[in-house]
Amino acid sequence: MRGRSLAILAAIVLAGWWFSPVGPARRSARAAVPVGEVHCPMPPTITGERPPLQSDVPGDVGPFRLQAATLRPLAGFSLQARVLSRRDYESGREADLSPTDLALGWGRMNDDAVLDRLDISQSGRWYHYRWSGDAPIPAAEMLRSSANMHLIPANEAVARALDEVDTDDRVRIDGWLVDAEAADGWRWRSSLSREDSGDGACEVIYVCSLRRIAGS
Repeated sequence: MRGRSLAILAAIVLAGWWFSPVGPARRSARAAVPVGEVHCPMPPTITGERPPLQSDVPGDVGPFRLQAATLRPLAGFSLQARVLSRRDYESGREADLSPTDLALGWGRMNDDAVLDRLDISQSGRWYHYRWSGDAPIPAAEMLRSSANMHLIPANEAVARALDEVDTDDRVRIDGWLVDAEAADGWRWRSSLSREDSGDGACEVIYVCSLRRIAGS
């Protein structure tokens, strides 16, 4: 009986390591491969704890030409948020650009009292949350205070920073919401609203800068 208990404990420890940030199941992020020299200029940025800032695209910004697709900027994007969940992807056209999705929360979707009442998960490039009993905050507030975001690292520094990010970290992300189009006609377009849901509601971000906030 003791031997069986030790085997179960060992299996649990092994599974925890396998899916941990340093385990083999965690895919290393990589920068999107450019065609020639591609510069990712910073958009207007927020300061402090505020909702995401979406801004107009200057006439001299983009397109960003990558091997997998050409990215056309739709809006500047800057946010500071809590990581509600992280999911890495290896297959699909999207993974050629974005190796990682982060489900992010701001406002009251950053509060422990709210998040402790929610069951949060990601799959298939989607973000899901559920609760039992009464909702911790109005569902409409959850919708506009959180989102699943597809991150396209613009350079190796961003890719390395993304590798270090995990659930419950607080992060700062600055870049561009984009429409990706490949030579064969395949497209992947970012949402431009924080209040939509369903197919097409996720943000596709060409990330110029990503950093963890001190203390997270």
